[in-house]
Amino acid sequence: MQTTSLILIRHGETSWNAERRLQGHIDIALNAEGERQAAALGEALGCERIDLVAASDLRRAHQTAQAVAARHGLPVQLDPALRERCYGAFEGLLYAEIEQRFPDQFAAWQGRDIDAIMPSGARRAESFRQFHARSVGALLAFAQAHRGKTLVLVAHGGVLECAYRSALGLPLQTPRTFSVTNASINRFSVAGGKLSLTSWGEVAHLAPDALDELP
Repeated sequence: MQTTSLILIRHGETSWNAERRLQGHIDIALNAEGERQAAALGEALGCERIDLVAASDLRRAHQTAQAVAARHGLPVQLDPALRERCYGAFEGLLYAEIEQRFPDQFAAWQGRDIDAIMPSGARRAESFRQFHARSVGALLAFAQAHRGKTLVLVAHGGVLECAYRSALGLPLQTPRTFSVTNASINRFSVAGGKLSLTSWGEVAHLAPDALDELP
């Protein structure tokens, strides 16, 4: 049975991360700090064997992936299946604004109702259960297509949360008690169609501290 190595990366920082504004599928570029983090990430992974670099098609992930790919002379394969969760009408709003405008739906979200769906906005929102199935399915599909290889996949905080929960068998409805840091290095292996966690939250290459997960 061949084992595939996945290096999962959350994109570098954006201005919306810094101000606690929910991004979801809105296409926001890295800010100056995010660009610095991406460059540091590329340097940190520069000496590792990497066979493929792929990313969400949103700019913040694509830009981060380019910093890694350039070190290895590889292209970046873009896949919308690696996108963040779609939050519908919540997208583009500050957390405080969401709570004010949509108090019931906000409470369900914060209460970890995994089948709750936010009101639709420019896009139709996903429940956490739907998002988890999409995210983990995408990661396993990459592993299946590139068995025995080492893949760098640059995605979003929510995608990494889903990978962590899947690898450790954590129920979807339990509170998140682990950090998902901008431009952190998170290592998994895949064998027999199952994710296993190897290393989580490597941030020695980042200084000062990066922000914890905000979509």
